[in-house]
Amino acid sequence: MRKFTVTAALLGLTALGLAAPATSHAAGSGVAGPVCDSKWGARNGNMYAWDAFDCAGSPLIVASGNSANWGGANDRASSVMNRGFTGNLSIVKFYFLENYTEGHTCLYPGELYADNLSDNFFTTGPTVNDNIRSHQWVNGGCGATLT
Repeated sequence: MRKFTVTAALLGLTALGLAAPATSHAAGSGVAGPVCDSKWGARNGNMYAWDAFDCAGSPLIVASGNSANWGGANDRASSVMNRGFTGNLSIVKFYFLENYTEGHTCLYPGELYADNLSDNFFTTGPTVNDNIRSHQWVNGGCGATLT
């Protein structure tokens, strides 16, 4: 009888929409972003990138300005965060190659972070995961966005 009661209660909560919903950060990735959530803070004008999913570990790169070549961080990012200021030049545009060339994708300030880049693609087709080599702060011109 207890099993039936628990099952009925869970079905009732699910029907009411009270069960924990999937977030856009978790869609398709199995990662819910708890580490990225814990590292989110006040906007400080920086873009962050990590070589692990969910912002785990120390950042590969922290930048307040543009970077035409990520150097040792090239082709290593698996999660990114936009803590840039809102307003002018608030979108981070990531590029497949150095010097802001080839495909791109963007992270808007309202999206906060992308905790798993393996399910995102540049405008030219390649996956974003482990394929970023440069970035710049822009106001638009984004053909693809990170989710």
